[in-house]
Amino acid sequence: MYADAVLDHRAWCRAAALLLPAGGAIAGRSAAYLYFADVLPRGEVPVEVAVPRSATLRPRPGLRVRRTVLPPGDVERVSGLPVTTLTRTAFDLAREPDLTGAVIGADALLNTGYLSLPALIRYVEQRRGWTGAERARRAVMVAVPGAESPMETRLRLILVLAGLPMPAVQHPVPEANVRLDLAYPQVKLAIEYDGDHHRERRRFQLDIARLNRLRLLGWTVLRFTADDVLRHPDRVVEHVRCALGPDLLGN
Repeated sequence: MYADAVLDHRAWCRAAALLLPAGGAIAGRSAAYLYFADVLPRGEVPVEVAVPRSATLRPRPGLRVRRTVLPPGDVERVSGLPVTTLTRTAFDLAREPDLTGAVIGADALLNTGYLSLPALIRYVEQRRGWTGAERARRAVMVAVPGAESPMETRLRLILVLAGLPMPAVQHPVPEANVRLDLAYPQVKLAIEYDGDHHRERRRFQLDIARLNRLRLLGWTVLRFTADDVLRHPDRVVEHVRCALGPDLLGN
């Protein structure tokens, strides 16, 4: 399975499904992608599959194989393909070693609107003793529905893992006709992640109008870029900590 990164990942999932043994399924990030979750890194090509431990299917270029326990109830048909269920897919992503990546996966699947956080927590609790189950438990404790991009999740985790209070996600401000990426409404602090599309002329103009409406309503707005999130997380934390003030922090 030599893959060209420009081809649709779904096509490669269909090709991978032809290789699956009985009881196997498209899994991991590939399964999440089929549920329209934003989890595939740019240029990510390999299709991820899960197969019973007794299966003879081996990894090959473009194919990642995980041998695991895969009960029939953890597999369903999506566009005719055997795919791990939303809950099982979220569990598999949440038990990855990297906490940030694990929460990004869980957030993305919760954001589809077809998986609830209580249902995911119950599933994880029922898998105590499984490999990575404790990692999954930690991840789902800080996962939330509503996060609209991996970078928004990263930004939220920077704050939470630094000991700051959990911010509200996609907080509505009806008076300004906006939703905020992250917010501490108690102190009217808005935290926004600005991706590359915010540099476009029309987007920039809309952002300025949005910012002005929020400021007129008494909101403080902190805006961060990918460079801030990926290279200067300490600076992000310090700015937010200063803006929160001692009352909310309990100092």
